[in-house]
Amino acid sequence: MAAFTVWKFDGPDEAGVAASVLKDCEREGMVKILDHAVVSWPQGASQPTTKQGHEENWRGTGWGAFWGILLGALFFVPVIGGVAGAAIGAISKMTQDAGITKDQLEKIRTEVTPGTSALFVVTEHGDLDRVGERFHGMHSKLIATNLTDAERQVLLETFSGK
Repeated sequence: MAAFTVWKFDGPDEAGVAASVLKDCEREGMVKILDHAVVSWPQGASQPTTKQGHEENWRGTGWGAFWGILLGALFFVPVIGGVAGAAIGAISKMTQDAGITKDQLEKIRTEVTPGTSALFVVTEHGDLDRVGERFHGMHSKLIATNLTDAERQVLLETFSGK
């Protein structure tokens, strides 16, 4: 099963750095990245910028459509009462089969704010211990995943350096 994870970083550029580190890990055979997206929200900007990865595979896999709908609904729908809630409700129906819940989507929307960034990643076949070594000191916070509670705990322990 593919693992969907979202990591929040304390600065607007850190998720981009983390994506580069993750790509290096893939080149070294530590993890297989199915796709990823980076959201960067500089302080003072009215909305974040997004950059999606693996553009060459979009037509065959549909990741471009997935990221477009997910990130668009999370960050580019006006935050006006029911409009934001309706958007999250609509995409939660699309993502529930992937194990991504409405609560997780709402948490992502509230956690990724001006002055921060986030790395959205879909992976499989990863050596978390080895990948985690590369992420030490990056001040990240796991804010969403479709992993089981036990898998999530391993992920948190690995990436927090415990």
